[in-house]
Amino acid sequence: MPGEADSLPPQMNSKSAIFFMRLKILVSAVIITAFFMSVAIGTLFFLPLQNDMGNEAAVFGIETGSPLPLIAQRLESESFISNKYVFRFGVQLFGNAGRLKAGEFRIPTRSSMYRIMQVLTEGQAVLHSVTIPEGLSNIQIFNLLSYSPLLEGDITRTPSEGSLLPETYYFPRGSSRDALIMQMEKAMRQTLDQLWEKRAPNLPLKSQEEAVVLASIVEKETGIAAERSLVASVFINRLNKNMRLQSDPTIIYGLKKGEVLGRPIRKSEIKKPTAHNTYVIRGLPPTPIANPGRLALAATLNPAKTEYLYFVANGTGGHVFAKTLAAHNKNVKNWRRMR
Repeated sequence: MPGEADSLPPQMNSKSAIFFMRLKILVSAVIITAFFMSVAIGTLFFLPLQNDMGNEAAVFGIETGSPLPLIAQRLESESFISNKYVFRFGVQLFGNAGRLKAGEFRIPTRSSMYRIMQVLTEGQAVLHSVTIPEGLSNIQIFNLLSYSPLLEGDITRTPSEGSLLPETYYFPRGSSRDALIMQMEKAMRQTLDQLWEKRAPNLPLKSQEEAVVLASIVEKETGIAAERSLVASVFINRLNKNMRLQSDPTIIYGLKKGEVLGRPIRKSEIKKPTAHNTYVIRGLPPTPIANPGRLALAATLNPAKTEYLYFVANGTGGHVFAKTLAAHNKNVKNWRRMR
């Protein structure tokens, strides 16, 4: 009859039914397996890790350019995570494969992989510090930074002497030395702008640059905070009277250009002509002789009101001041007697 030729034999219908039944079972098994695997992976990714790392947060470092597989491998080998593949899958699932930051990060103890991912993508890197003492020259600061294993890169900047503010600076491991120097320059500009606005009237200083020159001399003459404004007053008074400043540190800078002399000044060097020797030149040297700190700058721009024109070491780390040459010569004799 018409249409009977199109119908399938009974055995064919039976085989098709069995095939589709098996296919359904296979698909169901795959779905169920995928579901339970997802649950297992999700549990591992969000479950806090139980380890023996103690109760303190541990530091984990990522070098610039490290790929996700390497980071995951190191996290596993250092016992931060239990399975590197689960971590990689989770990070990729959240779209963070390219957002893991370079630096050092504190990972709280027993953190989940999800929490670790958050720390490495959104957390604040551990900051290290370097303290620049007041009165160092540029070359001494460069040497200090060059020896730091926490910083990277060569120093290519050539800032002018006196343009770096001595201070404590904070930075993440791997910061460039040039970037830190730029930070010091910015800090000096900001500090100088603030103090210049509050300077005493009628100072014999025409510019901020001249203020830094004199402050560098004040910085090198005394390390005692209470003396800085007195030392500054001596040099301000001498400038007002057109007297030579006669500062020993300017002799040393003229000889060594910021390097350490390492010995007493020789008598022949006191009158040796250099651009910075204030026993020879009148007025200020052409450049600072060091990098003055904030207190030396403040003392220079707001010196004590005195009539002092001289000072000499008192033998105990400080200085004794005098208004007249006769009084100063007496103080010098006392100092030599103590030596």
